[in-house]
Amino acid sequence: MAKKKKQIKSKATKQESRTAMLCLLPAFLGVTLISYGPTIAVFCLSLFEWNGLSKPSYIGLKNFEKIVTKDIYFADSIQSTILYALLAVLGSILYSLCIALLLNMNIKARTIFRSIFFIPYLLPAIGVFKGWQWLYEQNFGLFNFIFRMLGLSPHKFLNSPSEVVPSLVIIAVWTSGNLIVIFLAGLQNVPTVYKEAAMIDGANTWQRFWNVTIPSIKPIIFYNVLTALITHLQVINPALALTDGGPAKKSMFMSYVIYMYAFKKNKLGYAAAYSVIFFVLVGIFTFFLFYTQKDSIFGEEE
Repeated sequence: MAKKKKQIKSKATKQESRTAMLCLLPAFLGVTLISYGPTIAVFCLSLFEWNGLSKPSYIGLKNFEKIVTKDIYFADSIQSTILYALLAVLGSILYSLCIALLLNMNIKARTIFRSIFFIPYLLPAIGVFKGWQWLYEQNFGLFNFIFRMLGLSPHKFLNSPSEVVPSLVIIAVWTSGNLIVIFLAGLQNVPTVYKEAAMIDGANTWQRFWNVTIPSIKPIIFYNVLTALITHLQVINPALALTDGGPAKKSMFMSYVIYMYAFKKNKLGYAAAYSVIFFVLVGIFTFFLFYTQKDSIFGEEE
Protein backbone atom coordinates (compact mmCIF):
# COMPACT_ATOMS: atom_id res chain seq x y z
CA MET A 1 0.00 0.00 0.00
CA ALA A 2 2.80 2.39 0.89
CA LYS A 3 4.52 1.74 -2.45
CA LYS A 4 1.29 2.37 -4.35
CA LYS A 5 0.77 5.67 -2.49
CA LYS A 6 4.33 6.74 -3.34
CA GLN A 7 3.81 5.81 -7.00
CA ILE A 8 0.54 7.76 -7.10
CA LYS A 9 2.24 10.79 -5.48
CA SER A 10 5.20 10.60 -7.86
CA LYS A 11 2.86 10.41 -10.87
CA ALA A 12 0.85 13.36 -9.56
CA THR A 13 4.05 15.34 -8.95
CA LYS A 14 5.32 14.62 -12.45
CA GLN A 15 1.98 15.62 -13.95
CA GLU A 16 1.97 18.88 -11.97
CA SER A 17 5.53 19.53 -13.09
CA ARG A 18 4.63 19.00 -16.75
CA THR A 19 1.60 21.27 -16.40
CA ALA A 20 3.73 23.98 -14.78
CA MET A 21 6.33 23.70 -17.55
CA LEU A 22 3.67 23.98 -20.24
CA CYS A 23 2.17 27.05 -18.56
CA LEU A 24 5.59 28.68 -18.19
CA LEU A 25 6.64 27.92 -21.76
CA PRO A 26 4.82 30.88 -23.43
CA ALA A 27 6.26 33.33 -20.91
CA PHE A 28 9.74 31.84 -21.34
CA LEU A 29 9.51 32.08 -25.13
CA GLY A 30 8.28 35.66 -24.88
CA VAL A 31 11.12 36.73 -22.58
CA THR A 32 13.63 34.92 -24.79
CA LEU A 33 12.43 36.54 -28.00
CA ILE A 34 11.94 40.02 -26.56
CA SER A 35 14.82 40.24 -24.08
CA TYR A 36 17.46 37.50 -24.14
CA GLY A 37 17.62 37.06 -27.91
CA PRO A 38 18.11 40.77 -28.75
CA THR A 39 20.67 41.12 -25.94
CA ILE A 40 22.78 38.28 -27.34
CA ALA A 41 22.36 39.75 -30.83
CA VAL A 42 23.70 43.12 -29.63
CA PHE A 43 26.78 41.44 -28.16
CA CYS A 44 27.40 39.67 -31.45
CA LEU A 45 26.70 42.76 -33.57
CA SER A 46 29.23 44.80 -31.56
CA LEU A 47 31.98 42.78 -33.27
CA PHE A 48 30.84 43.86 -36.74
CA GLU A 49 30.76 46.99 -38.84
CA TRP A 50 27.24 47.35 -40.23
CA ASN A 51 25.09 50.22 -41.46
CA GLY A 52 21.85 48.22 -41.61
CA LEU A 53 21.88 47.89 -45.41
CA SER A 54 25.18 46.39 -46.50
CA LYS A 55 26.59 43.02 -45.48
CA PRO A 56 28.05 43.03 -41.93
CA SER A 57 31.84 43.03 -41.84
CA TYR A 58 33.61 41.33 -38.92
CA ILE A 59 36.14 43.66 -37.27
CA GLY A 60 36.58 42.08 -33.84
CA LEU A 61 37.11 44.55 -30.98
CA LYS A 62 37.87 47.58 -33.16
CA ASN A 63 34.54 49.21 -32.29
CA PHE A 64 35.40 49.09 -28.60
CA GLU A 65 38.93 50.34 -29.24
CA LYS A 66 37.62 53.30 -31.24
CA ILE A 67 35.03 54.17 -28.58
CA VAL A 68 37.54 54.19 -25.74
CA THR A 69 40.38 55.96 -27.57
CA LYS A 70 38.84 58.22 -30.24
CA ASP A 71 35.13 58.76 -29.63
CA ILE A 72 34.40 62.42 -28.84
CA TYR A 73 31.25 61.63 -26.84
CA PHE A 74 32.46 58.73 -24.69
CA ALA A 75 33.92 60.54 -21.67
CA ASP A 76 31.23 63.24 -21.64
CA SER A 77 28.42 60.69 -21.96
CA ILE A 78 29.68 58.63 -19.00
CA GLN A 79 30.11 61.74 -16.87
CA SER A 80 26.70 63.16 -17.75
CA THR A 81 24.92 59.83 -17.28
CA ILE A 82 26.44 59.10 -13.87
CA LEU A 83 25.92 62.67 -12.62
CA TYR A 84 22.29 62.70 -13.73
CA ALA A 85 21.59 59.23 -12.32
CA LEU A 86 23.10 59.93 -8.90
CA LEU A 87 21.35 63.28 -8.51
CA ALA A 88 18.03 61.89 -9.77
CA VAL A 89 18.17 58.84 -7.49
CA LEU A 90 19.08 60.90 -4.42
CA GLY A 91 16.44 63.53 -5.15
CA SER A 92 13.72 61.03 -6.02
CA ILE A 93 14.28 58.89 -2.92
CA LEU A 94 14.31 61.86 -0.52
CA TYR A 95 11.33 63.54 -2.19
CA SER A 96 9.20 60.39 -2.47
CA LEU A 97 9.97 59.30 1.12
CA CYS A 98 9.05 62.72 2.53
CA ILE A 99 5.82 62.85 0.53
CA ALA A 100 4.96 59.27 1.55
CA LEU A 101 5.50 60.14 5.22
CA LEU A 102 3.14 63.11 4.90
CA LEU A 103 0.53 61.10 3.00
CA ASN A 104 0.72 58.36 5.63
CA MET A 105 -0.53 60.77 8.28
CA ASN A 106 -4.19 61.06 9.18
CA ILE A 107 -5.02 64.19 7.18
CA LYS A 108 -8.16 65.34 5.40
CA ALA A 109 -8.55 64.52 1.68
CA ARG A 110 -5.63 62.11 1.93
CA THR A 111 -6.85 60.05 -1.05
CA ILE A 112 -7.02 63.17 -3.25
CA PHE A 113 -3.49 64.20 -2.31
CA ARG A 114 -2.21 60.69 -3.08
CA SER A 115 -3.74 60.91 -6.55
CA ILE A 116 -2.27 64.38 -7.13
CA PHE A 117 1.27 63.24 -6.38
CA PHE A 118 0.92 60.03 -8.42
CA ILE A 119 -0.56 61.66 -11.56
CA PRO A 120 2.78 63.07 -12.87
CA TYR A 121 4.09 59.51 -13.18
CA LEU A 122 1.12 58.58 -15.41
CA LEU A 123 1.35 61.55 -17.77
CA PRO A 124 2.83 61.01 -21.27
CA ALA A 125 6.56 61.79 -21.27
CA ILE A 126 6.43 64.16 -24.24
CA GLY A 127 3.65 66.17 -22.60
CA VAL A 128 5.60 66.42 -19.35
CA PHE A 129 8.78 67.59 -21.05
CA LYS A 130 7.02 70.12 -23.28
CA GLY A 131 5.25 71.54 -20.23
CA TRP A 132 8.52 71.89 -18.36
CA GLN A 133 10.13 73.37 -21.46
CA TRP A 134 7.67 76.25 -21.20
CA LEU A 135 8.39 76.63 -17.48
CA TYR A 136 12.14 76.76 -18.18
CA GLU A 137 11.89 79.05 -21.24
CA GLN A 138 14.50 81.81 -20.96
CA ASN A 139 12.39 84.78 -22.10
CA PHE A 140 8.73 83.94 -21.41
CA GLY A 141 8.90 80.97 -19.03
CA LEU A 142 7.04 81.01 -15.72
CA PHE A 143 10.13 80.52 -13.56
CA ASN A 144 12.02 83.43 -15.12
CA PHE A 145 8.86 85.56 -14.92
CA ILE A 146 8.81 84.93 -11.16
CA PHE A 147 12.54 85.68 -10.91
CA ARG A 148 12.06 89.02 -12.67
CA MET A 149 9.17 89.92 -10.35
CA LEU A 150 11.45 89.24 -7.38
CA GLY A 151 14.20 91.37 -8.88
CA LEU A 152 16.45 88.39 -9.64
CA SER A 153 18.32 87.76 -12.87
CA PRO A 154 16.76 85.16 -15.21
CA HIS A 155 18.29 81.70 -15.63
CA LYS A 156 19.01 79.83 -18.84
CA PHE A 157 18.12 76.43 -17.36
CA LEU A 158 18.19 74.15 -20.44
CA ASN A 159 20.67 76.39 -22.31
CA SER A 160 23.28 76.56 -19.55
CA PRO A 161 25.95 73.83 -19.29
CA SER A 162 25.98 74.15 -15.50
CA GLU A 163 22.19 74.19 -15.06
CA VAL A 164 20.92 71.69 -17.63
CA VAL A 165 21.47 68.50 -15.63
CA PRO A 166 19.97 69.86 -12.35
CA SER A 167 17.02 71.18 -14.38
CA LEU A 168 16.39 67.74 -15.89
CA VAL A 169 16.80 66.12 -12.47
CA ILE A 170 13.98 68.28 -11.10
CA ILE A 171 11.67 66.85 -13.78
CA ALA A 172 12.74 63.31 -12.85
CA VAL A 173 12.04 63.98 -9.17
CA TRP A 174 8.62 65.46 -9.96
CA THR A 175 7.61 62.34 -11.90
CA SER A 176 8.64 59.84 -9.19
CA GLY A 177 5.08 59.07 -8.13
CA ASN A 178 5.67 55.32 -8.42
CA LEU A 179 8.29 55.50 -5.66
CA ILE A 180 5.83 57.39 -3.46
CA VAL A 181 3.25 54.61 -3.80
CA ILE A 182 5.80 51.91 -2.94
CA PHE A 183 7.10 53.87 0.06
CA LEU A 184 3.54 54.46 1.23
CA ALA A 185 2.78 50.73 1.08
CA GLY A 186 5.92 50.02 3.10
CA LEU A 187 5.10 52.64 5.74
CA GLN A 188 1.61 51.21 6.20
CA ASN A 189 3.15 47.81 6.96
CA VAL A 190 5.44 49.08 9.74
CA PRO A 191 4.26 47.26 12.90
CA THR A 192 2.45 49.68 15.21
CA VAL A 193 3.66 47.61 18.17
CA TYR A 194 7.22 48.85 17.61
CA LYS A 195 6.07 52.48 17.43
CA GLU A 196 4.01 52.17 20.59
CA ALA A 197 6.88 50.50 22.44
CA ALA A 198 9.22 53.31 21.37
CA MET A 199 6.71 55.92 22.56
CA ILE A 200 6.43 54.19 25.93
CA ASP A 201 10.23 54.27 26.19
CA GLY A 202 10.14 58.03 25.63
CA ALA A 203 11.39 58.17 22.04
CA ASN A 204 10.57 61.38 20.19
CA THR A 205 9.32 61.61 16.60
CA TRP A 206 12.78 61.64 15.03
CA GLN A 207 14.00 58.72 17.14
CA ARG A 208 10.94 56.67 16.21
CA PHE A 209 11.49 57.47 12.54
CA TRP A 210 15.21 56.66 12.55
CA ASN A 211 15.19 53.61 14.83
CA VAL A 212 11.82 52.05 13.99
CA THR A 213 10.52 53.22 10.62
CA ILE A 214 13.76 53.22 8.62
CA PRO A 215 14.89 49.69 9.71
CA SER A 216 11.39 48.36 8.98
CA ILE A 217 11.33 49.68 5.40
CA LYS A 218 14.96 48.94 4.47
CA PRO A 219 13.95 46.38 1.81
CA ILE A 220 11.57 48.99 0.34
CA ILE A 221 14.32 51.60 0.27
CA PHE A 222 16.68 49.14 -1.40
CA TYR A 223 14.11 48.24 -4.05
CA ASN A 224 13.32 51.87 -4.82
CA VAL A 225 17.00 52.82 -5.02
CA LEU A 226 17.71 49.87 -7.32
CA THR A 227 14.82 50.53 -9.71
CA ALA A 228 15.46 54.30 -9.71
CA LEU A 229 19.17 53.79 -10.39
CA ILE A 230 18.59 51.47 -13.34
CA THR A 231 15.86 53.73 -14.72
CA HIS A 232 17.87 56.95 -14.49
CA LEU A 233 21.05 55.40 -15.87
CA GLN A 234 19.05 54.62 -19.01
CA VAL A 235 17.84 58.21 -19.38
CA ILE A 236 17.13 59.32 -22.94
CA ASN A 237 13.75 61.11 -23.11
CA PRO A 238 14.97 64.51 -21.80
CA ALA A 239 17.73 64.63 -24.41
CA LEU A 240 15.32 63.66 -27.19
CA ALA A 241 12.56 66.07 -26.18
CA LEU A 242 14.44 69.07 -24.79
CA THR A 243 18.19 69.37 -25.23
CA ASP A 244 19.35 67.21 -28.15
CA GLY A 245 22.46 66.38 -26.11
CA GLY A 246 23.42 69.99 -25.42
CA PRO A 247 24.48 72.46 -24.36
CA ALA A 248 28.21 71.67 -24.61
CA LYS A 249 27.41 67.92 -24.57
CA LYS A 250 26.34 68.16 -20.90
CA SER A 251 23.16 66.17 -21.57
CA MET A 252 24.76 63.78 -24.05
CA PHE A 253 23.69 60.70 -22.10
CA MET A 254 24.91 57.26 -23.14
CA SER A 255 21.45 56.09 -24.23
CA TYR A 256 21.15 59.17 -26.43
CA VAL A 257 24.60 58.55 -27.95
CA ILE A 258 23.54 54.98 -28.76
CA TYR A 259 20.36 56.28 -30.39
CA MET A 260 22.33 58.88 -32.35
CA TYR A 261 24.86 56.41 -33.76
CA ALA A 262 22.25 53.74 -34.51
CA PHE A 263 19.40 55.77 -36.03
CA LYS A 264 20.96 59.05 -37.14
CA LYS A 265 24.36 57.91 -38.38
CA ASN A 266 23.41 54.31 -39.27
CA LYS A 267 26.41 52.85 -37.43
CA LEU A 268 24.59 49.89 -35.94
CA GLY A 269 27.69 47.85 -35.08
CA TYR A 270 29.30 50.84 -33.40
CA ALA A 271 26.09 51.59 -31.48
CA ALA A 272 25.93 47.94 -30.39
CA ALA A 273 29.46 48.23 -28.98
CA TYR A 274 28.35 51.33 -27.10
CA SER A 275 25.39 49.33 -25.77
CA VAL A 276 27.68 46.59 -24.48
CA ILE A 277 29.79 49.14 -22.60
CA PHE A 278 26.62 50.70 -21.23
CA PHE A 279 25.36 47.26 -20.17
CA VAL A 280 28.60 46.67 -18.26
CA LEU A 281 28.34 50.11 -16.61
CA VAL A 282 24.79 49.45 -15.38
CA GLY A 283 25.88 45.98 -14.20
CA ILE A 284 28.74 47.48 -12.17
CA PHE A 285 26.44 49.93 -10.40
CA THR A 286 23.85 47.22 -9.75
CA PHE A 287 26.46 44.80 -8.38
CA PHE A 288 27.93 47.51 -6.16
CA LEU A 289 24.49 48.32 -4.75
CA PHE A 290 23.74 44.65 -4.03
CA TYR A 291 27.19 44.09 -2.53
CA THR A 292 27.07 47.08 -0.18
CA GLN A 293 23.52 46.37 1.01
CA LYS A 294 23.47 42.58 1.18
CA ASP A 295 23.99 42.41 4.97
CA SER A 296 21.24 44.89 5.85
CA ILE A 297 18.76 43.55 3.28
CA PHE A 298 19.37 39.81 3.19
CA GLY A 299 20.95 39.23 6.59
CA GLU A 300 24.56 38.77 7.67
CA GLU A 301 24.63 35.03 7.03
CA GLU A 302 23.61 35.51 3.39
